[in-house]
Amino acid sequence: MITGLVLVKLQAGKENQAMAKIKEVKGISHVSAVYGRWDLVVDVETDDLPSMSRLVIEKLRTIPGVAGTETLVTTAI
Repeated sequence: MITGLVLVKLQAGKENQAMAKIKEVKGISHVSAVYGRWDLVVDVETDDLPSMSRLVIEKLRTIPGVAGTETLVTTAI
């Protein structure tokens, strides 16, 4: 299991619609709205790195209102 955090920038005026669609994506375990440079922190869980890439590129980035993402793959310390 691979876990990560995806930082999401949303387009003004489309925040609510985008958040609703993001919460529906399989593999997303939690969505937090935050203040600052990013608008959301999205917790993701996938089987492997290629699956995580597909989730971000094919699912998250194609949602209307998503302006940009940055993915942080988590690791055990």
